[in-house]
Amino acid sequence: MAKFKMHLLVCGGTGCHASLSKTVSDNLKEVLVEKGLDHEVQVIMTGCFGFCEKGPIVKVMPDNTFYTEVKPGDTREIIEEHIIKGRKVTRLLYTDPENKEHVSDSKHMGFYKKQIRIALRNCGFIDPENIDEYIARNGYDALGKVLTEMDAQQTIDIIKKSGLRGRGGGGFPTGLKWEITSKSQADQKYVVCNADEGDPGAFMDRSILEGDPHSVIEAMAICGYSIGGTKGLVYIRAEYPLAITRLKIAIEQARNYGLLGTDILGSGFDFDIELRYGAGAFVCGEETALIHSMEGMRGEPTFKPPFPSVSGYLGKPTNVNNVETFASIPVIINKGADWFAGIGSEKSKGTKVFALAGKINNVGLIEVPMGITLREIIYEIGGGIKDGKKFKAVQTGGPSGGCLTERHLDTPIDYDNLIAAGSMMGSGGMIVMDEDDCMVSIAKFYLDFTVEESCGKCTPCRIGNKRLYEILDTITQGKGSMEDLDKLKNLSNVIKDASLCGLGQTSPNPVLSTIDNFYDEYLEHINEKKCRSGQCKALMQYIIDAEQCVGCTACARNCPVNAITGERKLVHYINQDICIKCGACMEKCKFNAISIN
Repeated sequence: MAKFKMHLLVCGGTGCHASLSKTVSDNLKEVLVEKGLDHEVQVIMTGCFGFCEKGPIVKVMPDNTFYTEVKPGDTREIIEEHIIKGRKVTRLLYTDPENKEHVSDSKHMGFYKKQIRIALRNCGFIDPENIDEYIARNGYDALGKVLTEMDAQQTIDIIKKSGLRGRGGGGFPTGLKWEITSKSQADQKYVVCNADEGDPGAFMDRSILEGDPHSVIEAMAICGYSIGGTKGLVYIRAEYPLAITRLKIAIEQARNYGLLGTDILGSGFDFDIELRYGAGAFVCGEETALIHSMEGMRGEPTFKPPFPSVSGYLGKPTNVNNVETFASIPVIINKGADWFAGIGSEKSKGTKVFALAGKINNVGLIEVPMGITLREIIYEIGGGIKDGKKFKAVQTGGPSGGCLTERHLDTPIDYDNLIAAGSMMGSGGMIVMDEDDCMVSIAKFYLDFTVEESCGKCTPCRIGNKRLYEILDTITQGKGSMEDLDKLKNLSNVIKDASLCGLGQTSPNPVLSTIDNFYDEYLEHINEKKCRSGQCKALMQYIIDAEQCVGCTACARNCPVNAITGERKLVHYINQDICIKCGACMEKCKFNAISIN
């Protein structure tokens, strides 16, 4: 096997793929061949580095130089300047937004400083399609350890002692779930990996599967050994083609190495994994709906108990954990329960992966210790709000979560604190909003999503959420009344109490949290027929300033509905009854005479 002096790690996650990182990789290889360096320098497509805002990323090892926003045309310069001449390409280095200095090493970037990568430990460091690279980073050590040194209960006890809680949103103690499943008696048990990631703006599980699929495979085998199960199923949405491809490759490699299949490592333990595909139904993130979908039925939840640990897939005991939960298992086995429990807060141990998105400078995938504050995430890791705008709110937990405000910025993030603040951890979506966002519209947006994704099985969710959406729509149209606020609160509480599954039980959270934290905006929409952010088109009015208007007629000529009248060189006027609020007049006006009221 060739020994390379240097490695060029190219981000191969979906986001960077969309920005031509595959072409970047191919170009690097071509130039290396041209220069006769292909036997000394290796190009590796890795998983996601996390810093999606600055992709595509190329990291040069071993000096750890971190190049950002690399384009296919930059590859020759990287080879000729950095690899051959030893001079870093300064213009491609990350620039610190505060001191404007170039930062070449990712360890000194604000984005990475406070991160502790456990579930993401291998993403961006290894070729996810090469099992040898996973093994070189202690891969499958944990599986070998439990099969040769520990019995099932000892393995479960380590997971229980670590304090690991389910990262899919519920936060149920993982070790306890494994123990319950292990005690259920049956001739067959199943291990299910929930990779049905449906939150808007969430891409945690996808990135782990794209960057480190073997960590999930190894953890599922460990779980199977612990509960007495021999069959694993990964339920993954079909919209994740890259993750599916890499997962298939990893499963086949594990079989070829004797790490899946019969008599694994000569232990007498049998375990294998199959894939099941979902069609992108948000409700199938719920355990029982997911199981029904895998069985070929409609993805609808059922009453619990019995829980899947007792009666799940095909009526057999089934342990369901999500991708991120599984990705932490091998490290806990290798480093010990006390090590993992030493990270995080009192009741929420370890780290959590968040997909940081929205009006933030550093969009990306982050993994932080439980107990970190929102302020640290938004202003230190996230680099603050884009364009110097004022922070307004952050939505945690996706459609199931709530909007937190400036007064929550110093709240330590863990399962219990977020629930107490009116939100939730969820699977890890975190969308930041600024002063230009309308919180009534935000609540309406999430309700629109929930209405679309409801399976329709139970009346409170199917009809109740539709009514919530209609009330919010009425308010954003300027037709709301104070009675509507009481209806929103009362109906929300009924839906939370009466819905069958977590989708309906949490769907009113965006409504209730925005009413609690932004009550004045609701009052403006209802009493003043005004949207301070200008997001509700029905409440917008384009106004022509008589002192600024020169009568050039540009606005009138570009109005698609002829709502603007006026003679040349005289002040023009907008008929509000005809205006469709398209903004064409403001865009064409060269004298700043048109504004939004």
